[in-house]
Amino acid sequence: MREAGLQGVSPRRPRSFTRRDPAADLAPDLVQRDFTANAPNRLWVADISLVPTGEGPWWLATIRDAFSRRIVGWHTSERADADLVLTALEYALHGRPVEPGKLIHHSDHGCQYTSIKLTTRLLKAGIEASMGTVGDSFDNALAENFWSVLKTECVRRTTFATRTDADLALFVYIDGWYNTRRIQKRLGWLSPDEYEAKHYADQATAEPVAIEPPTPALTS
Repeated sequence: MREAGLQGVSPRRPRSFTRRDPAADLAPDLVQRDFTANAPNRLWVADISLVPTGEGPWWLATIRDAFSRRIVGWHTSERADADLVLTALEYALHGRPVEPGKLIHHSDHGCQYTSIKLTTRLLKAGIEASMGTVGDSFDNALAENFWSVLKTECVRRTTFATRTDADLALFVYIDGWYNTRRIQKRLGWLSPDEYEAKHYADQATAEPVAIEPPTPALTS
């Protein structure tokens, strides 16, 4: 790499942007650092991060499925508020079949995630809220892992003149590359979309086919 004039990019330690509301009711930690799921839409992890632009801060909220590592919902805003995370959730709910009582939404104690707006929407959708502690990246490690990948491959060493430029780059990376084509070792060297497609194909193959017995012919 040195002879070719190439230099690797190493991930940096992520910064915490969590701001807790001391008066908020907190959900229990239903995950306990076990970020595994046996099917899609069983465990979603959510978080917020900052993308710098020439027009000022641009906040990104994402929701990641623990089964396939797919980003199932994301949204950007100049404000890191409850509307940001709520819109990301609506994005995810619009595109994913969610069974009430079967899905956990895990986040940190940030005031956006303890807001009445979000907790009410989760309750209405039949989704169980789960929360790790503040300032502990291990309690939301699957979300933190995506920030490391995104910042290393898309954001670092890039200057976004405008928020529109940042949005376009995020769209190309998340929907055009990460979900569809970026292979991962934990997924058997498949992309998130390919991994989910394989899961559903295997599931369809394994389902028994009911064969109706032939109706006996009537004799006179």
